[in-house]
Amino acid sequence: MMKFISENLEYPVAAQENGIEGRVVCSFVVNKDGGIVDVVTVRSSGDRYLDQEAIRVIQSMPKWTPGKQKGQPVRVKYTIPINFRLTDYKKQKPKE
Repeated sequence: MMKFISENLEYPVAAQENGIEGRVVCSFVVNKDGGIVDVVTVRSSGDRYLDQEAIRVIQSMPKWTPGKQKGQPVRVKYTIPINFRLTDYKKQKPKE
C-alpha cells in the first residue's frame, strides 16, 4: 500500500510553489469485495490541495484482498498518515 501511494502521489503545484508541507491523516474502509470506500480526512494538513491529493491517491488504489473473520470476508477500517515533504520532490518539475 505505501509503495502504491509513494509511486502515485503527485505533489500539488500550488503547494510546491508556496513551500507548503504537511501530514494528512486519512481513514478509509476496505469493503467485503476489496474495494476502497468512505475515504475521509481525519486530520487535515491545513492545506486543501494536500488534503485533496491524499484522498485522490487513496481512492485510486486497486482492490485489496478483503479482511476475514471466521473465514468470512468483512469490512475493515484503516487509518494512515500521508506525509508531504518538499525535499522529496526537489528534483521533480511541477506538473502543469
